[in-house]
Formats: sequence, structure tokens, C-alpha cells
Amino acid sequence: MTDVGQTRTPSRPAKGREQSGNPVSRWFSRLTLFVSQILDELRKVVRPTRAELWQYTLVVIVFVTVMMAFVAGIDFGFSKLIALVLGSGS
Repeated sequence: MTDVGQTRTPSRPAKGREQSGNPVSRWFSRLTLFVSQILDELRKVVRPTRAELWQYTLVVIVFVTVMMAFVAGIDFGFSKLIALVLGSGS
């Protein structure tokens, strides 16, 4: 049988950092860790070549132009339809 009054001790320490030391130094150490992690991630970024960048830029410009024309056409059509329904259109 087990004794209910006994408490178990964990086999490994609890997750998280130990909260000891000066709060200001802990804040600066967290900030330093954060900045170093940002720099590590930025080193992993694959930058596009000049040709790829131009291609992506042209794709975006063409897509935006097509979408603008589509929305303008729908807007023009709805305005004519509403003018026709309300009888104020020519």
C-alpha cells in the first residue's frame, strides 16, 4: 500500500528558468538572448537573386493591375445597374 501523506520529489527540475539574481540583469540577459535569436534566424534567410526579385515584382504589379481592373469593372457594372433600377441612369 502507498502512504498518502508522502510527497514525491520530481526526478528532474521543473521547466523554465530559475528566477534568481537581479531583475535588471535577468531582463538584460533575456533581451540579449532575444536579439541573438533574431540574428540567428536572419542568417538563415535565403535572399532572392536580382532576376528573381524583378520577376516577383512584375508578378505583383500585373496581379494588382488585373485585380484593380476587375474591381473597377464590377463597380462600373453595379453603378449602371443601380442607376437603371432607380431610373436615374442615362
